[in-house]
Amino acid sequence: MSVWLPSSAALRARSISRLSPLLVRSYSRSSHRFLLPAASVPLRQRRYQSTNQPTTSNTASTVDPGDDKPTPPAPKDPVKAPLSTRVWKKVKHEAQHYWHGSKLLVSEVRISSRLQWKILHGETLTRRERRQLRRTTQDILRLVPFAVFIIVPFMELLLPVALKLFPNMLPSTFEDKFAAEEKQRKLLRVRLDMAKFLQETLRESGLRANSHIVGSDAFKEFFRKVRSTGEAPSAQDVINVAKLFDDDLTLDNLSRPQLVSMSRYMGLNAFGTDNFLRGAIRSRLVNLRRDDQLIDSEGVDELSISELQAACQSRGIRTSGASPARLREELTTWIQLHLQNRVSGVLLVLGRAFQFDRKPGEYEDGKTAIIKSLEMVLCGLPDNLLNEAELEVDLDNASYKQKLEVLQQQQ
Repeated sequence: MSVWLPSSAALRARSISRLSPLLVRSYSRSSHRFLLPAASVPLRQRRYQSTNQPTTSNTASTVDPGDDKPTPPAPKDPVKAPLSTRVWKKVKHEAQHYWHGSKLLVSEVRISSRLQWKILHGETLTRRERRQLRRTTQDILRLVPFAVFIIVPFMELLLPVALKLFPNMLPSTFEDKFAAEEKQRKLLRVRLDMAKFLQETLRESGLRANSHIVGSDAFKEFFRKVRSTGEAPSAQDVINVAKLFDDDLTLDNLSRPQLVSMSRYMGLNAFGTDNFLRGAIRSRLVNLRRDDQLIDSEGVDELSISELQAACQSRGIRTSGASPARLREELTTWIQLHLQNRVSGVLLVLGRAFQFDRKPGEYEDGKTAIIKSLEMVLCGLPDNLLNEAELEVDLDNASYKQKLEVLQQQQ
């Protein structure tokens, strides 16, 4: 193989090659640098080359000749962007989020205005349209305190603090996805804690009933199966006894810790007097009954997955880990018991609290789960109430000692 060299460089290399062999390794035309013969290389550099030459050959022999892939470079640590870039990216993301939320709010206001026009003309709205109108009205009312931070100069600096203290101040269109998921997780934790507390308190104190309930044949039959024979009551027996407890009677006999726990379980504010909490729970139960009537008229199958989950959550039914078919079955059973069988909404909510910490697939169907939960609530009746029922069941054969014990418990 011949290498082209300039004339002067070629003559110089030919004259030097007569003295000693060349250690030629490469030639760079761009730099015009030539490797000198071994005589012109210093002794220390030649010793260094001789010591490193076997290592190079050994390394080259270990390399697979068929492997032509280059060695990938070592991964480098990710370089952090400057603080100004990160801040600008965060500000840009938040600005886009609120801009899209504002556009969505304007669209919902436009849709709700058409729905309001339909109401003025005497037309009937569907359940989805009613929820849309109610949600938009609440969002508009939330804009009133939110607009103060925008109008007053330099008050927008306190907006993050206000949102941290009052997270429900923003309209629903501005709610972040992660914030909504965190709210659902928080509600789940609260319901688990309140369900355990309600189970403990109801087992200790139980439900109170008047003499009309205790003297009924349905209650006597239920008591006879639970206490005397140990026989499991049927679903119809549980429903017949549950129909005897109305909302007012049950709420009036709940203690303040139970009222607070039930309010938090239903997602209500737990602040105020006992009468205020009872009024808030009654108002929520009235709204649930109206919603049950709308769902019953339109059909449970017409609900979307998100609407189905929201309806179950508002009734205290656990949605995590449950399939849509299971949720539809439990919601159908709830509506049937609440509307057709006239079971108290308070008992239904307490029954769901008794079963909230259990897995959704523990029972074979949703109806069995709700009936079991009602049975557990009714079985938590206090002993003095059951003793009074036992006395009325077998009044002729009761001894004076039993009558005296019942009278002492009633005082």
